[in-house]
Amino acid sequence: MYFSGRYWWRQSDFKVTRGCTSCGCANPNTETEFHYGVYSSSDRGGSLRSDQHQELSGRGPGAHLLRGSDDIGGLWRFKEHPEPGRANIYQSVIINSSKEIMSYSDFPPPAHLPNNMHHSQTTVVSVRQRPDFPVSGQWEVETERTEGQRETQVFDAVVVCTGHYTQPHLPLNDFPGIEEFEGRYLHSWEYRSAEGLQGKRVVVVRIGNSGGDIAVDASRVAEQVYLSTRRGAWVVSRVGAGGLPGDLMGTSRLDGLLQKLFPSWITRMIEKNLNQSFDHRLYGLQPKHGFFAQIPVVNDDLPGRIISGRVLVKPGRSEAPVDVVVFATGYNYDFHFLPSSLRAKSGHRLSLYRHVFPPGLTRPTLAVVGFIHGLGAINPLAEMQARWATRVFKGLPVRSVILSRWIICHTWTHPNLLGLLLRELGVGLRVLLGPCTPYQYRLRGPGQWDGARQAILTQWERVAQPFRTRLVTVPPRPWARLSPWLITLSGGAVMLAVVISQCNLTSALQYPAHLLD
Repeated sequence: MYFSGRYWWRQSDFKVTRGCTSCGCANPNTETEFHYGVYSSSDRGGSLRSDQHQELSGRGPGAHLLRGSDDIGGLWRFKEHPEPGRANIYQSVIINSSKEIMSYSDFPPPAHLPNNMHHSQTTVVSVRQRPDFPVSGQWEVETERTEGQRETQVFDAVVVCTGHYTQPHLPLNDFPGIEEFEGRYLHSWEYRSAEGLQGKRVVVVRIGNSGGDIAVDASRVAEQVYLSTRRGAWVVSRVGAGGLPGDLMGTSRLDGLLQKLFPSWITRMIEKNLNQSFDHRLYGLQPKHGFFAQIPVVNDDLPGRIISGRVLVKPGRSEAPVDVVVFATGYNYDFHFLPSSLRAKSGHRLSLYRHVFPPGLTRPTLAVVGFIHGLGAINPLAEMQARWATRVFKGLPVRSVILSRWIICHTWTHPNLLGLLLRELGVGLRVLLGPCTPYQYRLRGPGQWDGARQAILTQWERVAQPFRTRLVTVPPRPWARLSPWLITLSGGAVMLAVVISQCNLTSALQYPAHLLD
């Protein structure tokens, strides 16, 4: 097992058939029946590369991992100096999703890790269809090493895992006069820490997870921080009821069913609970959209910085003297290495069937994994995409009217709730009422994992383990042994009071005149 600051890996995730020095493997066997190419820059913390690589290597054919960085960790690997074309994080970043929610479906996280964790180089130049693509479905992948050496290889299938966070979007045209600004401006991609912001007046443009984090981080040393937002946002905490991870609360299959049956009511209840923590309207954060309409901001400290005046929330158009501007304005998407035909008429996004396959290909041998936004952890979603993509590469048809349901119920191994409740009530109740953790998708079907049942039964133990740094024993209360008798006596007293009150009520109804005395 490997742990690199932000995430964990196991060695079996990097099994390959052909030699792969970047993964620590040196298998000399170069004869493979089917060759996959998995390309990633440094996005998604290596999780997409690992998901896809694990699925590919687990099915026999040779898998080549073409990495865009020289170390594991990807997005979650902190770097002192940002590298153009690579994802970056700031020093104070904490993962929004808890470890049980973002884990692999067949690889539970180590119990001792916190629930919300703190945080040969090759570039792909082009991916081209071979002349005989309609027959072979093969691709020519041209790569370039840091020394400038170029190489072209042929693959039967290609998986693109470059993610979202490599090309910063800096909308300077929307800020007239920025060229005369005498202070400093930067994108959140460049932000490393609050060093150098001491005594400065800082404005963070746009509220999102990065914008909220940077506003809080900068407010610890800056003279004043302004958080500029036009739409506002719902802010949720990582800490849920009872101090447990918030994304483990209210995420059961029963909760999902209630949301589908009563969407408006559930949305109002969630918004009401959020406003009980702090009034979003009072704090200037109330958005016009509902909770599920956009991804919320996960931040434990922002309300405290606002109530102390260290962060002032401002509307999109406002004036204030500032020294530093941080644009937390998102990212552009760049797939320059793909054929232009796949990028035509798709704007800044790719046109993808179910967010995975380009629909115009005669042979479905190219997949994009992780190019999605979801409410919650990206890892389980990317793993689902990877499992589907590998089965398509092995001959499963991509599009079919019947296939849509088949994918959900079989390829994605949706758990059989009724069967679980009848066969194993304990596991069935945990699947129905407990958090919807990824292990549930390994209970049956393709890729079934024998350890899934045990992972579900022990998930709360792994949640509790990091808290056990100081065990607190509660002494037994002296009257605890009398509690059954107290409950019995109390129940009897209540029943007697009800009988007496009913008799008095009947008498009063029969003879109401005495009520006027």
